[in-house]
Parts: sequence; C-alpha cells; structure tokens
Amino acid sequence: QVQLVESGGGLVQAGGSLRLSCAASGSIVNIHTMAWYRQAPGKQRDLVALVTSGESTHYADSVKGRFTISRDNTKNTVYLQMNSLKPEDTAVYYCYVDSTNRQAFGYSRVQSWGQGTQVTVSS
Repeated sequence: QVQLVESGGGLVQAGGSLRLSCAASGSIVNIHTMAWYRQAPGKQRDLVALVTSGESTHYADSVKGRFTISRDNTKNTVYLQMNSLKPEDTAVYYCYVDSTNRQAFGYSRVQSWGQGTQVTVSS
C-alpha cells in the first residue's frame, strides 16, 4: 500500500556527514509521523528521530545536536542530516511512516517501514 525508498547511506570517516532520504508513495491521503530508526548488529531497533505532521521533532539523546530530521510534504519525503558522525552511529537506518491511505472502500491507518540503508562510520 505504501512504498518507501531510502537512499543516502554509505561509508564515512568519523566527523563526517551523511544525508538520508526516504520517499513515500502509494495511495496516501495524509502522512502523520515520519521517523528514522536504527539497528546495530546484535542490538534492538531504536528510535533516532521523529517529526510530526505539525513539524514537532524529537531526538534520541545520543544524536541531539548532531542530527536533524526534516520533511517535505510536497514530496512525501523525510530527511535525516547526520553531522559529526561517530563510529557508534554505525547501523542500518530504517525509515518509518505513519499514514492514512485510501482503500477500495474507505480509508485505513498504516505504519510502514523502509528496507533499511547501511551507515558505516570508520574511526
């Protein structure tokens, strides 16, 4: 129902920057919260940052002051600007979208995940 396409991951040295993008498509009527999560090997998936439909943001303590989440509602896209990257930021980053979608006989609320993009920060 909702397709999420992520891009922007890669390998970067400590102190460097990366920008992740996630574009949503499908029978979307309205997008509510958009977020980024990450999962390091052997660890659980944790919230990195989120932005609400009202543009309120929330960040994990570990990324505050270094990462910035933003959204472009005209493109149904969420971004994560990551600066001052550290080796401990290495993980697979997943996009998350909470949306209301048009169905054949009405509407439904759907939570969708991207396929994940690898971010590796070398020391």
